[in-house]
Amino acid sequence: MNSKEKPGLGELLRYVGELVEQGAEEHYRTMSLNYRARYTPVLRALRAGARTVTDITARTHLTQGAISQSVALLEGDGLIARHAVDDGRKSGIRLTKAGQALVAKLEQHWVATFAAIADLEAEIGHPLLQSLERAAQALERQGFSARITAAKSGLPAGDQTDVE
Repeated sequence: MNSKEKPGLGELLRYVGELVEQGAEEHYRTMSLNYRARYTPVLRALRAGARTVTDITARTHLTQGAISQSVALLEGDGLIARHAVDDGRKSGIRLTKAGQALVAKLEQHWVATFAAIADLEAEIGHPLLQSLERAAQALERQGFSARITAAKSGLPAGDQTDVE
């Protein structure tokens, strides 16, 4: 990082996320699939037994808003359908026949994806998924804002300026 300033955590996380998503999207094109990477957490959760947006949110690390947007896109693409559930307050979600066929195609792809992650972790010599999971748990216990505040309290008075 010669002439550039050292990147921050958020910047690196977004960049790595973009690289992963770009690679995934490129691979879906080579598989001749009209598919968005953002569908994967929803489809995997449905495959694992989730039946509502709330169920999917509980099984993923995504917000209910993000899940709802993906569900709407999946529904628009004819891969899932909504249906009434017993309590009437929520709608259930199920895979359509097209969605079931797509998930069947993606099963081996997901196995290969986790093998590629293991290869990446071996190359960098670090358990990336485990580290990110631990980071998420730590930030759930104490948010990043609280951590910044605590770090500022340890700085000399002149170093505590807020930067935009």
